[in-house]
Amino acid sequence: MAIDQPTTRGHRVYLTRSVPEAGIALLASAGLTIRMNPLPRALTPDELCREVGRYDAVMCQATDRIDESVLEASRPRCRIFANCAVGYDNIDLAAAGRLGIVVTNTPDVLTEATADLTWALMLAAARRVGEAERLVRAGVWRGWNMLDFLGADVYGKTLGIVGAGRIGTAVARRARGFDMKLLYFARSDKPAMAALGAERRTLAEVMEESDFVSVHLSLTRDTRRLIDDRAIRRMKKDAIFINTSRGAIVDQGALATALAQGRIAAAGLDVYLNEPMIPAELMALENVVLLPHIGSATVSTRNRMAQTAAANVVSVLRGEGPLNPVGI
Repeated sequence: MAIDQPTTRGHRVYLTRSVPEAGIALLASAGLTIRMNPLPRALTPDELCREVGRYDAVMCQATDRIDESVLEASRPRCRIFANCAVGYDNIDLAAAGRLGIVVTNTPDVLTEATADLTWALMLAAARRVGEAERLVRAGVWRGWNMLDFLGADVYGKTLGIVGAGRIGTAVARRARGFDMKLLYFARSDKPAMAALGAERRTLAEVMEESDFVSVHLSLTRDTRRLIDDRAIRRMKKDAIFINTSRGAIVDQGALATALAQGRIAAAGLDVYLNEPMIPAELMALENVVLLPHIGSATVSTRNRMAQTAAANVVSVLRGEGPLNPVGI
């Protein structure tokens, strides 16, 4: 006797932004009807409210604000919001849980790409790469000068990791090739960090003792503005600050002031408080490398992110449950 197989045929999925073809192909192969936001920007919550109620699943991204109003508007049809990101602070998890809507993310797939990008920022900020390239492109370079663009050594220095999860650990692992001393701040001991020779310290000690401070925390109520003016004032005058996690973890105004006053040497940032807006105070500084949130921006990583989000959609709509559920 034939056994009926779970099917997603006849179900509809809404993509809030464009995604790599690998994710779309997986959805299509499952027989899903796909509709994508045609605009080259994130939709507002009001715009999302007008869309989501007509679909069985929504694939969203970190730039989408999925608040209670959006989740309410998706009922009773929508069963899953699959966030195409490892972080999920853009989604009201409490409301989703109360309404019985599944939320998923894409863990693991962007760890190595983000760690690579962190190192790109560290090296660029330390060696003043942005400043030097701007000089060359402006056509005003006049040849080699022994005193031009003197930066900081990386090899043999102390790297402080704030948040020793998957990405923080991957960043620390790369530091072995630079023979760096490793410190880390976390809520508990991390065996993977200890195996690398890293020492667990308080946040104050990490900020005070490190030549490079790199932030790798999830955004929560406890971590919002964790790196405040007091924390930044603890840093060495020649220290360099890196953030590839979430902009809201850092007091941007305090950081900009410290950079402008020369209280720390430099910074490398890939994330900001109110993206895509970047404060004019930061834009005006030569000693900060500014990137447009590209930590996971490699072809293979973005393909895997889209495929992971799509696989969660297919699994839930088949009645097989989420592959990467998140909740409170």
